[in-house]
Amino acid sequence: MSNLFKPFICKGLELKNRVVMPPMCQYSAHLKDGIPTDWHFVHYTSRAIGGTGLIIIEMTNVEDRGRISDYCLGIWSDEHTAAFKRIIDECHKYGAKVAIQIAHAGRKAEDAPNPISSSPIAFNEKYKVPHELSTIEVKEVIEKFKKGIERAVLAGVDTVELHGAHGYLIHQFSSSYTNHRTDEYGQDKFLFGKEIIESAKSVMPKDMPLIMRISAVEYVDGGYDLDYAVEMAKAYRDAGVDIFHISSGGEGPIGSGGRPGSHPGYQVKFAERIKHEVGTPVIAVGNLDNAILAESVLGNKEADLIAVGRGMLANPYWANNASLLLEDKPLTPKPYERAY
Repeated sequence: MSNLFKPFICKGLELKNRVVMPPMCQYSAHLKDGIPTDWHFVHYTSRAIGGTGLIIIEMTNVEDRGRISDYCLGIWSDEHTAAFKRIIDECHKYGAKVAIQIAHAGRKAEDAPNPISSSPIAFNEKYKVPHELSTIEVKEVIEKFKKGIERAVLAGVDTVELHGAHGYLIHQFSSSYTNHRTDEYGQDKFLFGKEIIESAKSVMPKDMPLIMRISAVEYVDGGYDLDYAVEMAKAYRDAGVDIFHISSGGEGPIGSGGRPGSHPGYQVKFAERIKHEVGTPVIAVGNLDNAILAESVLGNKEADLIAVGRGMLANPYWANNASLLLEDKPLTPKPYERAY
């Protein structure tokens, strides 16, 4: 059996293979209510039919002012739950497991009249200056994360991913670049993230693992490096994160921190270091659309799971095609057997 199609187990999560569909915003909630539509139903279910082991539903926000755009998904009310449950239940029929990425865009909320952040620093000149949350307001946002995760669990998810990367709200608190506070959330840059993790674990089943996406490096002038990310991951691991999803950047304009790569597997080295120094499973992401490369990353023990983004946008049956290449074995359901 190839590495890519070996099962993966973490606590109560059992995946049939190591192929992950990472969260990718569809900007398709056209009624601006944050509720998934038939587009989302077909989008995610087709990847389940195509053989994906874990599907992570796109960035889903804990309040309306926390969306990147008004067309993004939300989970800030009980009205959202049923639409997510419909998608999750259908994906389960084809053996896929499903997560939802729970998030808040913070200062990167493009359409919010009054975006919020750790400090009143605009993302760039095209964005609004965000409102700096008071200490009490921070705790209110943490409660919104908790309620959103509670709804995700009710919708039937197999695991939850917190979005702590790409310059969104958790990342904004985690970084000295965007967090200039003097209260407890400034003195400990990881406190906001840790309290969200702890609140998440309080409403998740005990055997359900928690995933967190982090940016391993920042590319802005004065941004943090991989050493800092390792310490951050250790803090979040100790708070309750079971699996890390390793990306990079997104916090601001590219500067002295170097440029993000574009070559296949350019972020694998970040995942590998966090895997070995933090001691948790990791998901590698970033131009890993080549099945042979994905197989190599797993075989070299650089990561535990492989996220395929653009490749899976282009081909919902990416996992099936990879299985045909690596094992000469189709993954699609019986009605498609005659194709092989």
